[in-house]
Amino acid sequence: MAYNKNRKAAPSPQIQEEAERIAKATQRPGQTKEQTRLINQGIQKGIEEYKKQHKARARAADKAKKQQLRQQHDDNDETFEPEPGPEPTTASSWLPWWLLALSWAGFALYWWWQQPG
Repeated sequence: MAYNKNRKAAPSPQIQEEAERIAKATQRPGQTKEQTRLINQGIQKGIEEYKKQHKARARAADKAKKQQLRQQHDDNDETFEPEPGPEPTTASSWLPWWLLALSWAGFALYWWWQQPG
């Protein structure tokens, strides 16, 4: 069975009820049932068109939002450079060596004092 693009789907019951309510509320004295039915159909088409436009705007906004998030993500990845830490000063670079030498000296003194005699 082939899909017919030109065939319109029937409006939902909620749209039909809303359109009928609005058409009856705006009915003029002396207006025929045929005229009210035509107004009802026009209102249904208007509601359907509004919903289509609203969905299209929502899709476009969602697409733009995703594109913006992707762009921000790409920008963050490209510009990410790790921040260099503070440059070690000469005093702090000698500290581990001094501690190593002091610990060896402590071990030597301990060993020397533990020797008999």
